[in-house]
Amino acid sequence: METRSAAAKKKKLFFCKENEHSHNNIDRITELPDAVLHHILFLLPIKTVAQTSVLSKRWRSLWSSFPDLDFTTLNPFPKPCSSSKSHSLNCKESDFITQVLNNRDKHSDIRILRFRARLSFSRLNGLIRLAIRHKVQVLDVEVFTEDYFNFPRCVIASDSLRVFKLKSRRPGFRLPPSSVMTSGFRSLQSLSLSRISLCNQPSLSDMFSESSFLLLKKLSLDTCFGLKHLRVGCRALQDLTLENCFELQGLDVSGSKLERLRIAKCFDGYIEKSWVKIDAPRLGVVLWEHNALSDNICMENLSYLHKASIGMLHEDVSVAKLQSVSNLFSALSLAHCLTLESNCIEILSNNNYFAVYLHQFSNLKYLELHTGFKKNNVPGLASIFRSCPMLHTLILNIINDFKTERRQWNKDLWEMSNSEEEKYWESQTLNLKLFLHHLKIVKILGFLECENEVSLAKFLLKHGKSLEEMILSTGHCKARHCLQRQKIRSQMMGFSWASSNAKITFH
Repeated sequence: METRSAAAKKKKLFFCKENEHSHNNIDRITELPDAVLHHILFLLPIKTVAQTSVLSKRWRSLWSSFPDLDFTTLNPFPKPCSSSKSHSLNCKESDFITQVLNNRDKHSDIRILRFRARLSFSRLNGLIRLAIRHKVQVLDVEVFTEDYFNFPRCVIASDSLRVFKLKSRRPGFRLPPSSVMTSGFRSLQSLSLSRISLCNQPSLSDMFSESSFLLLKKLSLDTCFGLKHLRVGCRALQDLTLENCFELQGLDVSGSKLERLRIAKCFDGYIEKSWVKIDAPRLGVVLWEHNALSDNICMENLSYLHKASIGMLHEDVSVAKLQSVSNLFSALSLAHCLTLESNCIEILSNNNYFAVYLHQFSNLKYLELHTGFKKNNVPGLASIFRSCPMLHTLILNIINDFKTERRQWNKDLWEMSNSEEEKYWESQTLNLKLFLHHLKIVKILGFLECENEVSLAKFLLKHGKSLEEMILSTGHCKARHCLQRQKIRSQMMGFSWASSNAKITFH
């Protein structure tokens, strides 16, 4: 017969097992705070997040208050099509977005809203109004419309909006007058506008002035049709990007807090008296990419400059434009890292006077050059090396143009010492003394072991007293070529002319 104490122990053990079973069935995910669950849901596609609302009232509440709505995970941007199926797809997606916004908890603000769609302006304006009503902070919109549309003015009065991106795939949109644009955006910190029609107001001289957009830190303007003159002076601006403004004739940028400037594919190269003026004492990064040459370039107070990249459209260089290029190089001469595109090398190579008087880059430690490495480029490269007395790392990115005849490699190129290119480099030894004394790392990309490349590699190995490593990257090659290069490498290590102790690596 079971004693009273044994029965009590048995009962206690039973309840312990029941509690353990109940403990294992607890829904720990649902018990997490809303902020944590919202963060987890943000990692999922928007439709998957919406589907969680059927699980329970708790998950329905999470969905109706979900703050980060990214509808770009829906079907890719539909291609232009007149079929009813395509039209139905576009309407279905925009209807889904409208439904989500309409069914939100009225007291739940939207932190992020991103969508891309093909729709009418009235529907676009309606979606943006719904977002503004929910105090959206980040609004990222990419649209395709049948006709030009007007900038949605409802965003201007928003006090919650921090980031606004509006991109028109086609055909574009029109901005309101400067007085309207500058009357609001009290909290805006980042503005990105793409495909703007400015035919009726080709000059934006007062839209981005010191007294407008007081909190704006980042501004990006892309594909501004009709824009001829632009002045940017927002007092809080730190990052400015301007690209694909092909009709631009005058640019004036000033800002005591501007740190990064990117100008790409801009300016009208067929007019006279185009000009650029930059006054930004804290500017640390300047990216000048594939721009037409201006007649006058003035950049001042760039003592904080760290990184610069220069690329220009190749064209016949007039005396005035050659002087502006010289001014550009001079202004960027304090950079620590510099990238020069191939057309810069062409301009240097074709204008001896400019090359001889190229300004010294006394702070430069890292240099990347993009070049076709044709025979006429050699003097231009030498002038650049001469202007970089403290250089530590040289990256030479050779653009292989198969239409250009280049003498292919044979082992004699490494052994002979009387080629025309080698004689030229040897004549520059004294002029490049400081450059050769500080250079430590050389990497040549697109190395095909042609005569120009071999001559330079030999010269640097012979006279680079501090050279530690030379990397010759040839890309993909056949097995027999790999064997050849292994043989070349072993030969190079034993050449009597290689006075440096650099490690040589073939990639």
